[in-house]
Amino acid sequence: MLQPHAGPNGRARVYTLYHPRWLRQHVSTYWWLQRRSYLAFILRELSCLFVAWFVVFLLMLVRAINQGETAYQRFFPWAAGANVLLLNLVSFGFIVFHAITFFIAAPQALVVHVGRRRLPGGMVGGAHYLALVFVSAVVAWLLLGVP
Repeated sequence: MLQPHAGPNGRARVYTLYHPRWLRQHVSTYWWLQRRSYLAFILRELSCLFVAWFVVFLLMLVRAINQGETAYQRFFPWAAGANVLLLNLVSFGFIVFHAITFFIAAPQALVVHVGRRRLPGGMVGGAHYLALVFVSAVVAWLLLGVP
């Protein structure tokens, strides 16, 4: 239904009760399957859920350790169950994918300046790889007790 309304210059304006629809192109629900880069983006976003599961799983392990020997011994049969084992294997694959895509994207996403000069992406990526090696060495030293 149209309703006339007087404008500022005295002329009648006609307004509709409903806003007209804008022209929008239909986007398929499966748009992310059209290109490999889109699929990689969605898989990386999905990998965050598996990273969160690993954090929860490790916190449950730490809780079992803190509660004593019996809780620790009860944790292992549950963790060795087929469902949890399969979830952990899938999670490990997604975590590796998450880490790989992080090391690929970091030099492109981080802009590091020293003074007025921007560091090249190779140096930023190299610093990430050096940090990975250093942290891995520290973790290995703590776990293995290598002098």
